[in-house]
Parts: sequence; C-alpha cells; structure tokens
Amino acid sequence: MSALLTLSRIIDGISTRIGRYLSWLIMLAVIIATVNALIRKIFDQSSNTWLELQWVLFGAVFLLCSSWTLLSNEHIRIDIVNSLFSKRVRNWIDIFGHVVFLLPFTIIMIIVSIPFAQRSFLLNEQSVNAGGLPQWPAKMLLPIGFILLFAQGVSELIKRIAIMQGRLEDTSSGGGHHAAAEAEAARLLAVAEADKIAGR
Repeated sequence: MSALLTLSRIIDGISTRIGRYLSWLIMLAVIIATVNALIRKIFDQSSNTWLELQWVLFGAVFLLCSSWTLLSNEHIRIDIVNSLFSKRVRNWIDIFGHVVFLLPFTIIMIIVSIPFAQRSFLLNEQSVNAGGLPQWPAKMLLPIGFILLFAQGVSELIKRIAIMQGRLEDTSSGGGHHAAAEAEAARLLAVAEADKIAGR
C-alpha cells in the first residue's frame, strides 16, 4: 500500500502543478476577450483567430484542470444529501462512484478521443472560419485532459482505500494528502497559539 500511496502523491503533485499553472490561462482569455471587444467597438474590426483562441484557452483550463478540481474536492455534489451520511458511507459512495462511473467514463473517452485527435493532427485540420486557428491542438486537449482525470481518479481511489484502512486522515475536505496537509497546518497553528499564550 505504501507504494500505491507514493504513486498517489506523485499524481497529486502533477495535478496540482498543472492546475496552478494552467489556471492562469483564464486571465489570458479574459484579457484577449476584453481587447477583442474594445477593438470591435472602437475600430469595428474583429478576428476569428482571437475569437477561437478564447474558447481554446477555456477548453484547456476546463479539460486540463479537471484533475486538479477532483484533487481539491471541488467537483459538484449534492452536499445536503452527502452531509447526512457518515464518513464511512461517504467513502464507500466515493469508491463506488470512482470504480463504476468516473474511471470507466474516462477510459471510454480516452479510447474515443485519441483517434479523433490523431486524425485531426494527421490531416492538419484547420478552422472552417477565415483566419481561424488550426483545430488539432484543441482536439489534442481531449485525450490529454481525460488521461489526467483518469490518473487523478486512480489517486483518489487509492486515498479512499487508505483512509478506510486508517492509513490517511479523513476530513470534510475529502481526506487524503490534502487533508493531511490541512491537519498538519492546524496542528502547527495550535502549537503556535499555545506558545503565544505561554509567552514563549
């Protein structure tokens, strides 16, 4: 199990780095959209290149940061219902959801999207709009995004099993390595507060 937890930490590290860096693309997309809107209003001109770049950047963030969202336990769930269950039941629900829904879905999407992106790349597929961008880089985001999501799903499954075995702490934020870091930060704050009260 220790080898699997090491693998989980590596996957979590990759998801975190990719998510933190690529989330800045949102700001770039906003800047491009703003400049494009200003040019259109002031000079009555527009460019398909800049319009298409906006949705490519959005697609990159949505697809490539989805694994970071899963890691951070920020995906949508019905919290009102979820909060009624014990932690053990929630862990079983997460394991069931990952094994039956998330991992099979990502595998299907990887299998389907690789030939889809490969064909586009081999044809050097271009936009149907005049002055538009090549299409294959956007289509390559699909298999890459689902591979990252599959890997993070495996990591979350490993952590859920480790939590149920008592190897990792379980918290409201989803448990695992993230929860362990939160618990350590809380412990250090408590120690610092105690030292402050003791006058040390």
